[in-house]
Amino acid sequence: MPATINAIDIWILTFFLGGTVLYGIWSGRYSKTTTAYFLAERTMPWYAVMLSVVATETSVLTFISVPGLAYRGNWFFLQLAFGYILGRVAVSLLLLPLYYAQGITSIYQYIGQRFGVRVQRITSAIFLVTRILADGVRFFATALLVQTLLPLTIPQAVLLMGGVTLVYTLAGGIRSVVWMDTVQFILYLGCGLLSLWFIHGLIEGGLGSGITQMVEAGKLGVLNFRGGEVLSLKAAYAFPAAILGGAFLSFASHGTDYMMVQRILSTRNISAARMALVGSGVFVTFQFALFMLVGGLLWVVFQGEAIGVDQEYPRFIATYLPAGLKGVLLAGVLAAAMSTLSSSINSLASSTVNDWLKRTQDMRLSRLVSLGWGAVLMGTAIIIMLLPRENAVVVLGLQIASYTYGGLLGLFLLGRTRTSFHPAALVIGLLGAAGAVLTLKGLGIAWTWYIIVATAVNMGLAYGANAILTLLYARKGD
Repeated sequence: MPATINAIDIWILTFFLGGTVLYGIWSGRYSKTTTAYFLAERTMPWYAVMLSVVATETSVLTFISVPGLAYRGNWFFLQLAFGYILGRVAVSLLLLPLYYAQGITSIYQYIGQRFGVRVQRITSAIFLVTRILADGVRFFATALLVQTLLPLTIPQAVLLMGGVTLVYTLAGGIRSVVWMDTVQFILYLGCGLLSLWFIHGLIEGGLGSGITQMVEAGKLGVLNFRGGEVLSLKAAYAFPAAILGGAFLSFASHGTDYMMVQRILSTRNISAARMALVGSGVFVTFQFALFMLVGGLLWVVFQGEAIGVDQEYPRFIATYLPAGLKGVLLAGVLAAAMSTLSSSINSLASSTVNDWLKRTQDMRLSRLVSLGWGAVLMGTAIIIMLLPRENAVVVLGLQIASYTYGGLLGLFLLGRTRTSFHPAALVIGLLGAAGAVLTLKGLGIAWTWYIIVATAVNMGLAYGANAILTLLYARKGD
């Protein structure tokens, strides 16, 4: 057992993990049907869903990477969160009414009803691949911190978290996931506040002195209107890029990514869904600000010392926190990871069963599919460990989503039109959106522009290709 961890911390972790498993098994009594397993019979309270959304989308990336971003730079990353709120308002107005009117289980069923089964499955496949890669990164990020504090390798940490998560996810379904997410959010938000309290005692003059030093060093900048960056398409956190990029990222993720939309659909009605969705944007902004404050103050504590990427906050935990609190904080980290993993497993299984296998009432199959996706996610996290990495994992996770979200968002927006599209035109639009992102990356354009451009390219190509195909088929008919 390393010197950074104490027996009491191990007991705290054991109690937390054991309690999580027992709760999942206990809540399994509610999951007797696939509707209960995947949507909790649409009875979840909006406030629990709201906190579940926040916990799922930020997870351990916030816990580890966001403090590191503030440590190494400033608060420009927070501009994304302002855009997040705008994006969720757009989802509430434009997409949620469609989903509730159709009474669907998987949002890709809406695509199937609008454009046909083939396009539905293509859309579902894009979601499956995106979730595997993005959540593999999140899972790996947690393992980074766990192996800093526990006598475990990264693969061992992945297997520990994955095993516990599979038990309560397979037993309790989405109901168990949402309530555990709620507990997890409260736990790691409390850990962030406790961190501030300890940092206060480490800085001469307390938090006020630390914030003053941050201001003097220019580390509290939030809105980036720097002349050279505002007009540049290569500055990810210039004001227009960050605000618009955050808005479109949230519009796409919370409107077309089933992992996020699934828990929204588990609320009682559209009013509750809207409160949960928009409220989550406000909580995310507060959460980002809290952990960026922690990171900036750690820069004062460590006197600006260069520390490895994403290792700033773990080093603080290992170096300064007393026995007992380390266990609580590590429990928060594990909960954050398991929250995202459980949400991903349940949504991947739901999409697979509803969009591909079409066996919507088979509970045994639903649990077997969930088990399979859990194994895939654990394997992905271990593979990511072997890959070279330059950016913070929070940025890497957002970049992965940016490759596919634009195409998905464009497709759902096309669904709101009255135009009848040929399936081939929609596929051309999706391929064009992916090609646009690859082109932007090759040109060095900031990732915050990817979804905006990809959405426009998708819709433009789909309309153009549809017009050409319509003309060709009309001539063939003549």
